[in-house]
Amino acid sequence: MTARPASIGLAFLGCGKATRMHSRTLARLAPEVRLHYASRDLDKARRVSDEHGGVGAYGSYESAIEDPVTQVILVATPPPLHLDLTLAALSAGKDVIVEKPAFLHPEDFGRVREAMSRSGQRVFVAENYFYKPLRRRLLGILEEGIIGDPLFLQVNAVKRQQPDDWRASAAASGGGGLFEGGIHWINLMANLGMDVQAVSGYRAGVTKGLRDGNRETEESIHVVMNFTNGAVGTLSFSWEVPSPLRGIRISKLYGREGSVTFESNGIFVFASGSRTRLTFPGFRDLAGYRAMFTDFLAAIRTGRDPLMTLDIAEQDVRLVRDIYRSIELNDS
Repeated sequence: MTARPASIGLAFLGCGKATRMHSRTLARLAPEVRLHYASRDLDKARRVSDEHGGVGAYGSYESAIEDPVTQVILVATPPPLHLDLTLAALSAGKDVIVEKPAFLHPEDFGRVREAMSRSGQRVFVAENYFYKPLRRRLLGILEEGIIGDPLFLQVNAVKRQQPDDWRASAAASGGGGLFEGGIHWINLMANLGMDVQAVSGYRAGVTKGLRDGNRETEESIHVVMNFTNGAVGTLSFSWEVPSPLRGIRISKLYGREGSVTFESNGIFVFASGSRTRLTFPGFRDLAGYRAMFTDFLAAIRTGRDPLMTLDIAEQDVRLVRDIYRSIELNDS
């Protein structure tokens, strides 16, 4: 594995919301990265390239993968396409950044690792919640023992969000609301220094697809997460509940010697235990995108490992699939 030069040719596969968002982040963070755009609609690829100062556009994903001017492929298509495009890019000698959820099934990660071994290239999973200042702050509180042994983690992630385009289809998205959006929160909860022992899930209400035929995906789920240290976590996830400013909610972390109250997105964290502390983890990068791409680009350039690993991404997918299986049992 050789280090990359400072200037990197990066090609987006897919020109939707994620591509536009990542383009804005990269423009501010790393203007030396040369952006290319691929879509099955060449005119769309050209429009998005023009909007974001791109240097190339392609009318197919394959042409972007095969072009020698691109060294990194960012897969931002619907999840069912992720695996094949990632394997094709690795085979072409490209490093790959793939949007979360990375792949549909835990077993897919084995195929990706085999392809990485053959090609000598690497795959990075764009799970920005792993890089949120909130996660780092909560992890620090637990490591410092400010609230003692953790007992309960209660995450409130309810808001009203209208799934559109392929996100409104279970077949096109690879699952439902939990797989497309809730996996962020699963990642956050599972990476606070507490190993997950078991998960279960409960569907809240009746899916809109069953009720009115307009949608196939579930949008409200309650998750219970048991940790090996004895703590219990719960996640209330919904795209159906009105909320201030599209999702401002309060979550809690309780320990034997204190508690933490935090805004679910990370606007503030108030810890009360062996020490009392109010912090505002980071408005500049509240969602973690800057930290994520800073890490990925440094890893690509130097050959070091990223903080967000393929093993962590595999655990995320495995946990969500386990939750879905438990919901099927509970519904039967």
